[in-house]
Amino acid sequence: MEVLLANEYGFCFGVERAVEMTEEALQQGATVRTLGPLIHNTQEIYRLTREGVTAVETPDETDKSVTAVIRAHGVTPEVQRELTERAAQVIDATCPFVTRVQRLASRAAAQGRHVVVVGSPDHPEMIGVKGYAPDHAFVVRDASEVENLPPLHAPLVVSQTTLKLKTFLEAAEAVRAKADKEPEVVNTICSATRDRQDAARSLAGEVDAFYVIGSRHSSNSMKLLAVCKEQCERSFLIETQDEINEADLADAERVGVTAGASTPNWLIEQVIERLREIGKL
Repeated sequence: MEVLLANEYGFCFGVERAVEMTEEALQQGATVRTLGPLIHNTQEIYRLTREGVTAVETPDETDKSVTAVIRAHGVTPEVQRELTERAAQVIDATCPFVTRVQRLASRAAAQGRHVVVVGSPDHPEMIGVKGYAPDHAFVVRDASEVENLPPLHAPLVVSQTTLKLKTFLEAAEAVRAKADKEPEVVNTICSATRDRQDAARSLAGEVDAFYVIGSRHSSNSMKLLAVCKEQCERSFLIETQDEINEADLADAERVGVTAGASTPNWLIEQVIERLREIGKL
């Protein structure tokens, strides 16, 4: 059995940057607390916890003895201000791609325009972005939810950085019917997300089975799984090598592998090693 790795996979720039910034604070002797889990990967969080990093849920759980880290998903301006007031130091590890969405939303709101953000309303990134245009922003999952919006004034349409492009474009088209002026449509899906999805889609059409390594709480990992299933019915989302079911690989001659943006290399290597062991049986 041949094991093939997609051309693009694993840690994206934003996640890698957040992890590096956190580890640098540890090396400087700081007591580090992240506001929420730093990334959506349980195994990497366990590793960081062993190094001394723990997560808090709200700013009031910090004080002047700790360095607080804002994770890659970002937070609302109110949360950031409160964190700055309470913690000894704040490290803003918000992904630059997310920061761009925040700034676009803030600018449009200041101009009195509506903002339509396509993504999951409960996702931390979307909660943070909406905080930059609290009285002007609407978060919709897809085009079907646009129908429920009120009339929109000169809307800006942006997306969650990990969204599927097709979902974003369909929603943007639906917004036109609700707008009093031509919407400003800005594709804010990060290039790493697009590259991973394109690479996974390409490889999935050439294999008999496909594994996406990532957390079930990770938006981009779930999107990768959906993309792979379009090309390869036997596509599975796993968090570790222990979740590989040998029965799923019956008669498989070629197996594809990719990983979500929060999946560290050491975990990817463990999965590939296990697949190769199975392939020799």
